[in-house]
Amino acid sequence: MNIFYVNSIILCAGFAVTAHDAAAQPYPSKPIRFLVGASPGGGADFVARGLAPKLTESLGQAVVVENRAGANGVVASELLAHAAPDGYTIKVNTTGDIINPSLMKLGFNVLQDFAFVSLVAESQNLLVAHPSFPATGITALIALSKARPAAITFGSQGIGSSGHLAGELFQLMAHVKWVHVPYKGGAPALIDLVGGQISISFGNIPTVIEQVRGKKLRAIAVTGARRTVAAPDIPTVAESGLPGFEVSNWFGVSARAGTPPEAIARLHTEIARALKAPDLRAGLISGGADPSDKTTDQYVSFAHAEYAKWAKVIKAAGIKAE
Repeated sequence: MNIFYVNSIILCAGFAVTAHDAAAQPYPSKPIRFLVGASPGGGADFVARGLAPKLTESLGQAVVVENRAGANGVVASELLAHAAPDGYTIKVNTTGDIINPSLMKLGFNVLQDFAFVSLVAESQNLLVAHPSFPATGITALIALSKARPAAITFGSQGIGSSGHLAGELFQLMAHVKWVHVPYKGGAPALIDLVGGQISISFGNIPTVIEQVRGKKLRAIAVTGARRTVAAPDIPTVAESGLPGFEVSNWFGVSARAGTPPEAIARLHTEIARALKAPDLRAGLISGGADPSDKTTDQYVSFAHAEYAKWAKVIKAAGIKAE
């Protein structure tokens, strides 16, 4: 037999064994890239940087946070959607990832291209009003809105923001009409609300809670399905007169669709373990977020329900991206 032919067979066999050994290595066997679709300092970044060191320790591999801000998280989502489905690229998901497809044309399908691993935390908006606003509760707000159509102004953090969509959902469910005043962020909306230039706003709890405590704003209700540990004395919109109303800002972790089930399971297990750490839980709660205990299947169902819900609201309200 030709010696070169024999050597080729041996060499190919060696490559096959090496490839098999690499594939057989337990996950993870190399560093993990953790994408954040926002600049440092925000909620998504806090989640990633809170989880990363704990996952690094429990997984035995470096989990490296990479901020790739742009287009309301689309830049980072594009990277995940086209990453290898091996569990070595993951991303912090936010409510915006589910809302974006209904507002703009994307080069990927979030429901088909993402593997939803773990819901990390949910935070709520707080419906607040200027102290001079006559309605002090949800029932009174609905009655006033019907008595004075289009007389109430509600400010938001911008077109398509959670505060904007919360307001649109409220109007649809209560059959009322307000005037939307979009701002470029929560801070300028807060300034005008405190100044009395607008009537109400669905603000992020960390942004508005100190103004409520200082009596510069009046809290009417929180927007989640249940009261939040960040402000347990404030009732929900649903319990106060608009049953079924639920809006949350949420943070989760996703991998690329097609990632092996064992990698998804390992990630979920270690994220759940990290969320039990007192320091991480305290940090989330102090930031107005409630840590989640949903399973992977529950997170998948939740994400699909959120997608359908906001697509319906955006279409019904005729919302267009800026």
